[in-house]
Amino acid sequence: MVLLRLHGVDNVQGYGLGAHCALGLPVECASGRFNTRGLRQPRFSGAAHADCRTTSLPRSPFGAHLRHWRQHRHLSQQGLALEADISTRHLSYVETGRALPSRDMVLRLAERLSVPLRERNALLIAAGYAPMYAARTLDHPDLAAARKAVERILKGHEPFPALAIDRHWNMVTHNAAVAPLLAGVAPHLLEAPVNVLRLSLHPEGLAPRITNLAQWRDHLLARLAQQIAATGDDALRALRDELAAYSAPAAAAAHAPVDDELAGVVVPLHLQTPRGVLRLISTTTIFGTPVDVTLQELAMEAFLPADAATAHLLAAFAQA
Repeated sequence: MVLLRLHGVDNVQGYGLGAHCALGLPVECASGRFNTRGLRQPRFSGAAHADCRTTSLPRSPFGAHLRHWRQHRHLSQQGLALEADISTRHLSYVETGRALPSRDMVLRLAERLSVPLRERNALLIAAGYAPMYAARTLDHPDLAAARKAVERILKGHEPFPALAIDRHWNMVTHNAAVAPLLAGVAPHLLEAPVNVLRLSLHPEGLAPRITNLAQWRDHLLARLAQQIAATGDDALRALRDELAAYSAPAAAAAHAPVDDELAGVVVPLHLQTPRGVLRLISTTTIFGTPVDVTLQELAMEAFLPADAATAHLLAAFAQA
């Protein structure tokens, strides 16, 4: 199953990646060659690479890992014990190392705590068990069906821009409609791995051309905060601190009002181009039932025209 979320709405909870869905996928994208517009399209095996290690927690006994996630979810021992259908005393013994959990108990506790698959592997290893969830690269033969699904979604979204990103907002691949929008971006921001949030908010990136930058910045930082709350990822915290420190261009310092027809519905992206302003709304597509670390951490961001003029401009870019 593939899940689709519309982003920019009030009180959005979810994967927390920006604005995903899918952009058309050029043939050379999978091989990592430069496309005709000069933007490197990375291999699936690059930014999408994932292994069974966890970067957010040091190696420590299982009890310390479990306590970290329980406290991160703001649950008491009693609350988690009730959720997992075990006694509070038993849970206390597990956290303090006085009792060893079975493999089934590790998985049950991880499920109740909504621990991401990557960190579930870390919990299993800390408890003395083999990791359960594979972390194959997207070009692995076992993920051929998923890779083709990504390709179809991205290609099918043209002439509108879409891209796939990993858990740290690094671009995995994109369709042909993305490159024309990146004119004027500093070359160092297009070096792999291309971070989509940095690309959007950096003063040498898209930020000077986003006419509602303050509004869009607040939206992206709020989504990033949701993702940090869900995962506890230190790399995302560092990214948030970096983005929050960027100074907004003077022209975008004032908070642009939301269009009347979109107010209270979505936060649009207004991007200035030589041919006019693009007014876009965004969606996120994720795999709904992943049992692979890479697939759980993959999201596709798709942008849709908010008006007929934007649709016309994007069609013109595709024909140029």
